[in-house]
Amino acid sequence: MPSNVEIKARLSDRKGFTERAAQLSQSEGTIIRQHDTFFNCSQGRLKLRDYMNGMGQLIFYVRPDTDGPKLSTYSISPTSDPHSLRAVLSDALGVKGEVKKVRRLFLIGQTRVHLDEVEGLGHYMELEVVMRSEQSVEDGQQVAQDLMEQLGVSEDSLVTGAYMDLLLQGHTHPCNTHTHVCTPSNLEH
Repeated sequence: MPSNVEIKARLSDRKGFTERAAQLSQSEGTIIRQHDTFFNCSQGRLKLRDYMNGMGQLIFYVRPDTDGPKLSTYSISPTSDPHSLRAVLSDALGVKGEVKKVRRLFLIGQTRVHLDEVEGLGHYMELEVVMRSEQSVEDGQQVAQDLMEQLGVSEDSLVTGAYMDLLLQGHTHPCNTHTHVCTPSNLEH
């Protein structure tokens, strides 16, 4: 299975992070809307990613729930009918939960840098270092650590698990109140 080294962190300075990522990638990034449905699964995580344009991906991945750089192995199958696939998998496995986000993707070297605005959670960043065949896990972790420093991401902002886990644990963005819920909307501006 393919693998990458990942880091996820909360962002307190979205503007500064965006500027640094744009400078390092020499681009403004690509906006991607994603609606992920997580299914009950005995090991790892199984999600259907709907790109909200008739295309999607079924993704199975295994990754430890620790902060800092961690190895993730995965397999992906594209679909041109995410709606029907969601219905079948929901019937067969049951839905664990859903995550809606707007992602801005920057490519920096061998790393996919994501600036995510997650509905109900707020702003996060993810680094996905795509592992090359000659690289060790430690090499990938070093690439992630170096890029974290360049992007101004502090160790104390690192989080464990997936966005789905954070939502299930009741972590919410501070602007969520009884009268106002944040939605992914600000990344396009």
